[in-house]
Amino acid sequence: MELQQIKYFLALAQELHFWNTAERMFITQSALSRQIKALEEELGVRLFERNKRSVKLTEAGAFLREQWLPLLDEINRVHLQARKIHEGAFGTVRIGYPGSIAYSFMPDLITSISQTLPELKVELVEPTDISFEQLLLNYQMDLAFRRDPAENPALQSTCLYSEPFTLVVPKDHWLNEENFAGLHDLRNEKFILSNLAQNTFYTSSLRQIFDDQGFAPDVRVETDFGAMVLGLVSKGLGVTILPHSYSFSALPNVRFITLPYKVNLYVAWRKNDSSSVLKNILCQVSEAGATYITGSR
Repeated sequence: MELQQIKYFLALAQELHFWNTAERMFITQSALSRQIKALEEELGVRLFERNKRSVKLTEAGAFLREQWLPLLDEINRVHLQARKIHEGAFGTVRIGYPGSIAYSFMPDLITSISQTLPELKVELVEPTDISFEQLLLNYQMDLAFRRDPAENPALQSTCLYSEPFTLVVPKDHWLNEENFAGLHDLRNEKFILSNLAQNTFYTSSLRQIFDDQGFAPDVRVETDFGAMVLGLVSKGLGVTILPHSYSFSALPNVRFITLPYKVNLYVAWRKNDSSSVLKNILCQVSEAGATYITGSR
């Protein structure tokens, strides 16, 4: 017994007319008759009472119609779900991201994903940069946004865009875009920064900035969480340097001053990952990165 035979039976049970059913199912009337006869012989029951004038369901046929209709609906639903999985339109994707893009690029990307792939579940993870690669290799994340390219040969990465670093000061601070001459004016300021001893691309970029300016910052608070840094700056506890993306946070009582240094945003994923979901998400990421221009939004 084949699924197609059941479909022919259910169609005929609805039409109760061989010619109409054959046209509807795109087969000849004789082929439909053979399929129904083969089904009856395999089941050992008569499904239809038929003569030259009419076609009627037998009691056994009526019973099977009631049993098979919901089963066929369920099978069709399962088949549709399988196609969606195959096409990458259904499933789960786990994305890691730095806090700096939580106010700008990431909301735009998730909006695009939800509109184009509405049945896809997105899980967001915000680890520190040093754990991104291991989480990808351990299949705890499917792709990750980070400030440096992937180093592990099992991973692939590409640069999406660059954005400037900014000096962030309390709103009532004496420095602003007009009178800012350089970071050397901040030698005596208290800084709130990531631990500059960390061996990450991001912290090495910060170290380079201070090396270029010829002084070591007076770091009073160390934290890798940008949202915490912003909150502390807004309370007047110090100044900091962060990617421009944080300016979209709309946090009151802080001022952003653009610096002549840039930082990149990369996306990384496993080279051997053939997931259709990942393929679709990478397309969305590529489109978002191509249209995203920091500072003009």
